[in-house]
Amino acid sequence: HCDPTASHYLKLIMDAVFGFGSYRNEIVWKRTTAHNDPKRYGRIHDILLFYSKTDKCNWNTVFASYDPEYVENYYRYKDEQGRRFLSDNLTAPSHGSSSGQYEWHGKFPPQGRMWSYTKENMEQLESEGRIFYTKNDYPRLKRYLDEMPGMPAQSIWNDIVNIRSWNKEDLGYDTQKPESLLERIIKASSNEGDLVLDPFCGCGTSIAVAERLKRRWIGIDITHLAITLMRHRLHDTFGPKLEPYEVLGVPKDVASAKALAEENRYQFEWWALGLVDARPAQDKRKGADRGVDGYINFFDDNTGKAKTVIVQVKSGHIQSSYVRDLKGVLEREQAPIGLLITLEEPTRPMTEEAAASGFYEPEHFPGKLYPRIQLLTVRELLGGKEAQYPRFAPAATFKRAERRQIREERAKLL
Repeated sequence: HCDPTASHYLKLIMDAVFGFGSYRNEIVWKRTTAHNDPKRYGRIHDILLFYSKTDKCNWNTVFASYDPEYVENYYRYKDEQGRRFLSDNLTAPSHGSSSGQYEWHGKFPPQGRMWSYTKENMEQLESEGRIFYTKNDYPRLKRYLDEMPGMPAQSIWNDIVNIRSWNKEDLGYDTQKPESLLERIIKASSNEGDLVLDPFCGCGTSIAVAERLKRRWIGIDITHLAITLMRHRLHDTFGPKLEPYEVLGVPKDVASAKALAEENRYQFEWWALGLVDARPAQDKRKGADRGVDGYINFFDDNTGKAKTVIVQVKSGHIQSSYVRDLKGVLEREQAPIGLLITLEEPTRPMTEEAAASGFYEPEHFPGKLYPRIQLLTVRELLGGKEAQYPRFAPAATFKRAERRQIREERAKLL
């Protein structure tokens, strides 16, 4: 999948990898209805390139919605209940057979044709109200629109709309795709129990759909932010009964955490934020963080307004000035709790400075005290220690994915 600015380059690469003979389709996905692009035609579509490894590939016909004009022209009749139907032919070529040559309500099939059904089946259709009579009292078969699977999907997909901010699916991920798009692709090219691989899976739409459709799956992404989003999505979508899956390539101990910090401190930061289920405040590569690396939202009253835990991550040498800086950020952001995650063990002056900051006591839960400044090391977090903040209601840090039915048998990797 790509937008038209680079899809033609990708096709050359795909031809080189799989061979031109493995090319099946270029699919145009109309992802939006209009786009205001100055001095050019509105860019409203993306491209999907469909290849198969060999000619012996899975193919399951998938169906798209009928075009409204087609429905209006062909399904123009309605029965007493308001159900749309078209009138279909009740005859077939006779091929010399006499089995369908009988009189029905004073009508015989045209020369060279016969009734498509036996007389007994015609009587059954009549009793079910499935026969429609024209103005000339000629019988036709009623085919109801709500019983039809739709039109076999073609190479232009204009019936799948991209995610909007008000959609329940929206998780706030920039390149998130609608589940209906991935569902069509996965259904067409795989069967239950098959393995689905998405090497650029972002917020995990493909693996969530694969799980729901009873496929095995492997999802890969380069950022720890994406991995955190995927974990939340799987948990929210399938609930606590989701069987354990394996997360490969993330730090499992302090040594591997230090190695990640030395390799890429931004990725280390996103990974560390994931340990406390915090969401990154912004892409650190695009500007100053203003002392906020991430945040955790929580509710502790009935106002419906979330409060915030400010999270900072430090991968290098630490000192007590970091605690004082965090206190200043809390005052500026009017946040009740601050959390400092470190690779190194905090110094005694740091712990004393944090303790001197006092406690946060929720108004509606007197006696519940939470340290206003909390220091947690990576070692402690890997050992199971958690940040302390009110958990009287579900956290509001991440947009929650819609709950889906879980399947019984799984074999999967993330």
